[in-house]
Amino acid sequence: MGKPTGFMELPRRAAGYRPVDERRNDYREVLTSLPTVELQNQGARCMDCGIPFCHQGCPLGNLIPDWNDLVYRGHWREAIDRLHLTNNFPEFTGTLCPAPCEASCVLGINDDAVTIKQIELAIIDRAWDEGWVVPMPPKVRTGKKVAVVGSGPAGLAAAQQLARAGHDVTVFERDDRIGGLLRYGIPDFKMEKWRLDRRLEQMKAEGVSFRTGVNIGVDLDPKQILDEFDAVCLCCGATQPRDLPIEGRDLKGILFAMDFLPAQNRRVAGDPVADDPDLDAKGKHVVIIGGGDTGADCLGTVHRQGCASVHQFEIVPRPPASRSPDNPWPQWWNTFKTSSAHEEGGQREYSISTVRFRGEHGHVTALETVHVAMKRDGARMIFEPISGTERTYKADLVLLAMGFVGPERNRLIEGFGVELDERGNVKADPETKRTSVPRVYTAGDMTRGQSLIVWAIAEGRHAAQAIDRDLMGSSDLPRPLEHENYLRPFAV
Repeated sequence: MGKPTGFMELPRRAAGYRPVDERRNDYREVLTSLPTVELQNQGARCMDCGIPFCHQGCPLGNLIPDWNDLVYRGHWREAIDRLHLTNNFPEFTGTLCPAPCEASCVLGINDDAVTIKQIELAIIDRAWDEGWVVPMPPKVRTGKKVAVVGSGPAGLAAAQQLARAGHDVTVFERDDRIGGLLRYGIPDFKMEKWRLDRRLEQMKAEGVSFRTGVNIGVDLDPKQILDEFDAVCLCCGATQPRDLPIEGRDLKGILFAMDFLPAQNRRVAGDPVADDPDLDAKGKHVVIIGGGDTGADCLGTVHRQGCASVHQFEIVPRPPASRSPDNPWPQWWNTFKTSSAHEEGGQREYSISTVRFRGEHGHVTALETVHVAMKRDGARMIFEPISGTERTYKADLVLLAMGFVGPERNRLIEGFGVELDERGNVKADPETKRTSVPRVYTAGDMTRGQSLIVWAIAEGRHAAQAIDRDLMGSSDLPRPLEHENYLRPFAV
């Protein structure tokens, strides 16, 4: 513990975002950073608790008090070594993770939590600037070949761990670039793609091969993959969007968020985009249905495209400003939050349900809505319309951002023949990550369902250890939350 009285003397200070008028005009990252001395002060607020509940909150088991203390003392090289022990990509979690560790921070019981996520990002940024992040190719090759299908955070984490264990790893991606939702789902203003690209260069130097534009089940038979590789890890995510099958759904101008967001990412990257006017919100009245992170990503994007107006709908009530009695520490805090996109404008509507879409000449022009009351009906929640609250909203563009219902039911799943669970996710043994098909494993949202980036990385690391153990009889790779393994080889 660097400074025993730090948490009493120093207030929480977050770096914040670039000014709204500035950031709405570009797609650069909105996050700013703090001076080094202030970051050290924030590290000093960590209490080095006897039971660090931040570990419980972090699926990766990040050694948070350790690197908070190291930052406070100015030992940045040791801090990144400690951070890399449990997390392959702290720059991804440092920009994108909602920080469940901070919700579990003991200081958060009666004060503001430590700025864990901010310190994490500062550590990895400093490490890249100093040249401390270098390829770590294995000293010995095993001769075993592993295919990783999907290049999101779960797939990349699994691939890097397996390559560092000495296996020949090939990552297959159906898109034209590597990264999955990191590449095409996350707007650049949340994470610029040079962060992803430099990690991919590191992984290539470590021996990972990448094959883009290969849609397994369409371009390549899954049986061929099983013939060529000793093991396969499916990390294709939960990309089947939740639909809204109401009257007027077939009108043009109603898009899934993940049909809309990738187009703008491609524009920013300088890639060609389909000539579809519905992929641009300039001058339009926009309604976003869904109040989660994807909805906020759509919100920030339509601001930058120059929309005329934007409303964001959420069917549940507005969360309270502080923890309610049934949401105690150290649970994830279900409280009202304002993202950088919300600061930039737009109207948020709660307890509202869309009844039907209206249109002219085959294109959406409006939505009819009603406010609802959320009530419990046994084990499930229902939403009852409130009479007299009907309203019509003008809409030239509607973006559906209501979450995802599992992996796509496609030829890949059919070709491998893996069993699905009752929720429609790929069924896997929680310990071994094996599917119902021999030598086929799975990790990330494809088996968990829609979740957090930190869970995806943890799942990828878990699967890598399981695959390595099955291929070699034992494994030195660590698995998240196995604290006795943190200091073993290949942990970083």
